[in-house]
Amino acid sequence: MSEARPTIFALSSGRPPAAIAVVRVCGPQARVALEKLIGRVPQPRQATLARVREPAGGDVIDEALVLWFPGPHSETGEDMAELQLHGGHAVIAAVLDALGGIENFRPAEPGEFTRRAFENGRLDLTEVEGLADLIAAETPAQRRQAFRQLKGLIGDRAEVWRRRLIEAQALVEARIDFADEADVPANLTDAALHAAQQLRSEIAAALADSGRGERLREGLVVAIAGPPNAGKSTLLNRLARREAAIVSPYPGTTRDVIEVHFDLGGYPVTLLDTAGIRDSIDPVEQEGVRRARAGAAAADLVLWVTDSSVAGTISNSGTEIHFSSDTWLIENKIDLLVDKLCISSESESGISFSAGFTVSAATGAGMDALVAALATYAKNYFEATEPALVTRARHRRALEDTLVALDRALAERESGREELIAEELRAAATTLGRLTGRVDVEDILDVIFRDFCIGK
Repeated sequence: MSEARPTIFALSSGRPPAAIAVVRVCGPQARVALEKLIGRVPQPRQATLARVREPAGGDVIDEALVLWFPGPHSETGEDMAELQLHGGHAVIAAVLDALGGIENFRPAEPGEFTRRAFENGRLDLTEVEGLADLIAAETPAQRRQAFRQLKGLIGDRAEVWRRRLIEAQALVEARIDFADEADVPANLTDAALHAAQQLRSEIAAALADSGRGERLREGLVVAIAGPPNAGKSTLLNRLARREAAIVSPYPGTTRDVIEVHFDLGGYPVTLLDTAGIRDSIDPVEQEGVRRARAGAAAADLVLWVTDSSVAGTISNSGTEIHFSSDTWLIENKIDLLVDKLCISSESESGISFSAGFTVSAATGAGMDALVAALATYAKNYFEATEPALVTRARHRRALEDTLVALDRALAERESGREELIAEELRAAATTLGRLTGRVDVEDILDVIFRDFCIGK
């Protein structure tokens, strides 16, 4: 690493004051920082107690644990130092000021430590994304998925696929460039296309997960819909366990879609409180109804809430309702019933309900059963298959682009145009390389010379 590259430093722990503050230093002159602040460089990867002093006057700033990680065997691949200090404002400020006074040192930019780890080959792009997701994880399920990504769940698989594509491309390239060599078989293109077909099937299977990985990052979307004044906002507040939406006895209070994110049985859920669906001449309410319909149509699950004390509330929206998602009937306000339950016929509405519950969002009656059913639904939704390989839209686009390139290569089977086949296999391998951030055009030549011993 060039000495001209700046050495960066930053507070890597939480906002002060705190019991402990961690200051990290990374770059070609990280050793200089230790020499100036503690007067020596500790043994690699051994915590050492040392007094941290101001480089100019020698005043003691703090007594800290110091660690030294020489590159390339460090998190970033470069020389790194770590100071574990007491977490007061004055201590942290004095250390950061001291580091900033060293020539060619500067504060790190957001994500710069991780970026250097990527640039130095310590992490690929999918692992970087997994690290970001792990930091942002709010539920156990999100944490587990992010950790699998950080440890290379998709990156390792993509790299294996890329290598197999490179080998397939090498077969075609060898057929094109070395057809007159005695040790180059004539059926190399068929073998390459057979390998491409197998890869296509594997990648297509990885994509056929209904977007569960992306959804786990963002949360299962549950839309609360229904006619006005059925208690939708009250139900949202009861499920969220806080006053997230305004509750009013007047119909049409909710005009826009309100989102609430929470942990349901260890799984992330996004609740949508929508406007009451009905015909209206009010242009503002019409927009609210339009958004309510759109939110419900895009949701994974719809809770259609009705006022059980009033007959016909399933269909009193004035227009037919059609949802592509699972829809549960939630008969609310059972606390207002005296002698009987006025349950409307589901045939009135044209809505097909896959489950039904009677609750009182105001008093909490029946809510335990609903919450338990929602938790089971979330668990079954996310755990119906093996852990999702694809967790971001970027992953999905890259794999879809790879499939397109493979399809183009396979379509040339009958034409026999080996140059086009090789080009499409190269495009597929490049797309996979972009997924992980590792693309090396010299790989093809390496495979050719290794496998076919062509060296004259």
